Amino acid sequence: MRVPLPHNRFVRLAIFFVVVTAAIVLVLWHGPDRSLIADAFQAVSWTWVAIAVFINLMSVAVRSSAWRVVILQAIPHPWPSWRTVFSAFSVGLLGNTALPGRVGELARVAVVTRHLRRRPGTWATIVGTVFAHRLFDVVASTGLVVYVLYTSRIPEWAKPALSVVIGVGFGLLIAAFLLARRHPQPLVENEEAGTVRRLISMARAGLTVLRRPAPAVWALCFQLLGWTAQLLAVWSAMRAFQIESGVASAALVLLLMNVVTLFPFWPGNVGLLQAAIAFALLSYGVAYAHGFAFGIGLQAIEASVGVGLGLIFLAREGFSFAMLRRMPEVTDVEVDGDERVERIA
Repeated sequence: MRVPLPHNRFVRLAIFFVVVTAAIVLVLWHGPDRSLIADAFQAVSWTWVAIAVFINLMSVAVRSSAWRVVILQAIPHPWPSWRTVFSAFSVGLLGNTALPGRVGELARVAVVTRHLRRRPGTWATIVGTVFAHRLFDVVASTGLVVYVLYTSRIPEWAKPALSVVIGVGFGLLIAAFLLARRHPQPLVENEEAGTVRRLISMARAGLTVLRRPAPAVWALCFQLLGWTAQLLAVWSAMRAFQIESGVASAALVLLLMNVVTLFPFWPGNVGLLQAAIAFALLSYGVAYAHGFAFGIGLQAIEASVGVGLGLIFLAREGFSFAMLRRMPEVTDVEVDGDERVERIA
């Protein structure tokens, strides 16, 4: 789940400067020994790497199935095929991995809508399904935070912060259920209404699944299965790098991956992610250089699936990577008009 950066250019530059400075300080203060990183890669078990890649692929498949369940409840027949939704989800992973911001979310909406019979509000409805799909991520991530709190070795100062995350997660879920139960309103057309009201309008259009218990349970089960697969993929990657510290440490790493990439200052937040993982694994007796090398390998495993599938389906859909770069952010799209993105795609 990703959060868009502020629109104010000065604020963006200030945040970017602070994060880059912190990353440089971390590297200079406790930079990994390159020879030790090389040694860690020489000891890698490629069998476990292949297992981690396969599990990641299964995670993508079941999470795209969860999104399809949400889509089926939001739009009338004919519905997009599973292959179409899987293709769109893969293109979205490519956009989110290779580009900053929320480009991938809008890219997957573009892929799905081009296969649908066009009706008024189709674009906004599919964007709303993306928000609804992400709400199931909130449930899974909240469960992960609870598990990490009770099983992983984390600093005492971090526990109150994680408790706040749990509270925010439950708050978002309650707000979503209340929003889904409200009587549908016309999509906001006034530009002066602002980003928040446009987002609410789009979200309401795709939250139909929350008013239907059986499909909601199916979508949640698929999403939880996807997160479980991600956890097993992290654990398998740890085995590949000869780190045998258990599932609890894998859960901590998975949580860190989601927290660090929450604000995509640059593609993948490369470097910052590896430093965070390396510091977290110190409490499990893993040397900093070894943990840093594992972070590089783990991100490569994750990216190999997202980028590999994304490039394949990007070509299949007739898109180019340059088109992805020209995609506006979700919050910049007019909810009642598709022409802007149609010209791009």
